[in-house]
Amino acid sequence: MSAYGRKTRELYKMYIEELSSVCYRYVPSKNDAKDVLQNSLVRIFIAIPAIDYRNEESLRAWMIKVVVNEALSFLRGRKKLLFIEQDPVSIQISDDEEPQAEKISSDELHRLISKLPDGYRTVINLYVFEGYTHKKIAAMLGITESTSASQLYYAKRELAKRINELIDSK
Repeated sequence: MSAYGRKTRELYKMYIEELSSVCYRYVPSKNDAKDVLQNSLVRIFIAIPAIDYRNEESLRAWMIKVVVNEALSFLRGRKKLLFIEQDPVSIQISDDEEPQAEKISSDELHRLISKLPDGYRTVINLYVFEGYTHKKIAAMLGITESTSASQLYYAKRELAKRINELIDSK
């Protein structure tokens, strides 16, 4: 096996779980997520020889960005990325709606996020997990900043409701 083959195999082993997790956050259908992940890995392994990365963390961040972009392209291509235009909201989630996320497992939280409507799920992932601003999210998704903010607000509200329902059912 070539040195390149060994290095790609090592990268695959090191990052496949994390990249899979990122992919499933955006594309909850297992079959679709597998396709998106495979396309992402092909893009990563083709580009790796030309990538000039500073350290392992910058390489990891770049690979995650490739997966996120591939997932967003998939959702846009399948017309699954729909956003409900709503008035901008300045109201915060009330104390009785505030979720007690620490009372559920990360798997349960992931499952609840995966069941959010596509627009909500996409914006909450980009904002909370990827750390993008509403300005950047708006540019990436072709929406307004206020649409991004309202999608996040309603995603948090819906997620809080579902978390609290799950806790109450236990």
